[in-house]
Amino acid sequence: MENASLLSLLQNTTRSRKPSKTGGGIFRMFKLLPMLTSGCKMVALLGKPRKLLTDNATTGTLFGYRRGRVSLAIQEDPHRLPVFVIELPMHSVAFQKEMASDMVRLSLESETTSRKKKVLEEFVWAVYCNGRKYGYSIRRTQMTDDELHVMQSLRGVSMGAGVLPGLSEKDYAVDGELTYMRARFERVAGSKDSEAFHMINPDGADDGQELSIFFVRVH
Repeated sequence: MENASLLSLLQNTTRSRKPSKTGGGIFRMFKLLPMLTSGCKMVALLGKPRKLLTDNATTGTLFGYRRGRVSLAIQEDPHRLPVFVIELPMHSVAFQKEMASDMVRLSLESETTSRKKKVLEEFVWAVYCNGRKYGYSIRRTQMTDDELHVMQSLRGVSMGAGVLPGLSEKDYAVDGELTYMRARFERVAGSKDSEAFHMINPDGADDGQELSIFFVRVH
């Protein structure tokens, strides 16, 4: 990323993090979704609610209709409302192309003159993916019906990837399938102005794949 201040803050969030096993099965499953769900309707990992995890990992969900934009939701656990929801200025097809690489860096940068708010409480964000700027987004203060539908449908899911039924057949006909990827993330606070979320591999394999989400406030 060209912004030197942003690079410095991102380094702060990664420097304190020990090398971990990230990416893995969920990452691969999400990249395979176009093949796995072609011509069929699939709902993955839904059903019986799972026991809540006892560690301090944060839940992150990336979801969206195939012909729509990708949304990001961050929750303290799957049974609570998200602490952060935003529709990214990226279409699902573009995001899946970015995820074709083994390492994905999603960076959200906020410019503000006040430190009264926590980083995730900022509203306007410039969105980068793997160093490429995609545009600006505004954090949701209220979730849409589709976003509430996804959160409710995935209450019993701690991690996984798949396709959910849309709210209506019309949504499916217009926007395509509603895909999602949910994972647990290690949360790292670099400073008052930066936080990072690093995806935790569910199966313990270290195959070099990685997904990290950075939030940086630049003054």
